[in-house]
Amino acid sequence: MIKTPLSSRFLRPGLLARVVIAIAAGIGAGMFFPMWAARLAVTFNSVFSAFLGFVIPLLIVGFVAPAIADIGKRAGAMLGVTVLIAYAMTFGSGALAYTAGVLTFPSLLDTVDYVEAVNSAGAAEPLPFFTIEIVPLMTVMTALVLAFVLGFGCAVLPGAAALRKGLDGFREIIDLVIRRVIIPLLPVYIFGIFLSMTIAGTVGPVLATFAKIVAVIFVLHVVLLVAQYSIAALFSGRNPLRSLWTMMPAYFTALGTQSSAATIPVTLERTVSMGVRPEIAGFTVPLCATIHMSGSTLKIVSCALALMIVRGMPYDAAMFAGFVAMLGITIVAAPGVPGGAIMASLGILQSMLGFSEADCAMMIALYIAMDSFGTACNITGDGAIAQIVDRLFRSRGAVAAAGRQSLA
Repeated sequence: MIKTPLSSRFLRPGLLARVVIAIAAGIGAGMFFPMWAARLAVTFNSVFSAFLGFVIPLLIVGFVAPAIADIGKRAGAMLGVTVLIAYAMTFGSGALAYTAGVLTFPSLLDTVDYVEAVNSAGAAEPLPFFTIEIVPLMTVMTALVLAFVLGFGCAVLPGAAALRKGLDGFREIIDLVIRRVIIPLLPVYIFGIFLSMTIAGTVGPVLATFAKIVAVIFVLHVVLLVAQYSIAALFSGRNPLRSLWTMMPAYFTALGTQSSAATIPVTLERTVSMGVRPEIAGFTVPLCATIHMSGSTLKIVSCALALMIVRGMPYDAAMFAGFVAMLGITIVAAPGVPGGAIMASLGILQSMLGFSEADCAMMIALYIAMDSFGTACNITGDGAIAQIVDRLFRSRGAVAAAGRQSLA
């Protein structure tokens, strides 16, 4: 068996590093690239964007349907309560992000319509050599409804085992496409976007906007975690800051792994160290690793609102309430790869908020720049949910029954 040399594994940059390199290279290339080279990059972006639009509905079906089937089969009061708490916290994080963004972003951010600037760049605008139209098999909303129907059917019908197996296989195919095609090519796509913005002369204000958004979101992550553990303290009676400090090893582990699933062992051990019963922790932590996405939701909502303010796009609370409600469902069981949540949310960003190709590319760049922090926020919040569930289900008999159902 041939092993990969250690040196090559350590020298291979991660996704965040590749995105940063792509942004810097795009800015540098935009200052001296000949027009034919710029048109090559724009041609790639055109084809990649069409392919991405084709994959997004398939991604929703491939990941949401099996997730609903999994949850539906694990019936029980504890499951229902845990899912409701996780969804409430996810929705609450989106509400926090929207409220804080409305209060802070208008005074912090300047209006820069980078899409219009690129489109009106005149003779300097690099045009693709050709375009390819790849029509999606269905709309995003159709994909969501189909995912619900298939997932619910697999959960309640004993004869749907073959369909469930097919959905699992389809999820593996979509996961392979994301890991082997979309994620590796994302830096090239972002390179082309920043190349075009440099040629259009809007890259400076955009980078300044990036820095301000990242700073606000980092502060919001701290506020969110303190709020979650303060709510949990109302149930458990434990000191919220002490509980949060106990979870810090899981937080920093997630910063390195960028995966809620990979951090489960540490999250589980830390949750038990807070005083949560092992049987409760063993039930809630693995479940919340796939359904609790408050950190990711906070980032996506904050970035989306910021970009809408920067571009002068209309928005209101009702629009974002619907967006957050749908987002909390769409990113459930997002693929276990860096940036999985933002890939799953691109469809509703386009259909519900009216985002363009350039807007989605900016969202991807912003999200990946903070990907590990969102994951760390997700898994740290899992401990707060475990505290609440531990207090609500005091009966050991009920806990043991739920644990047996979960294992089954």
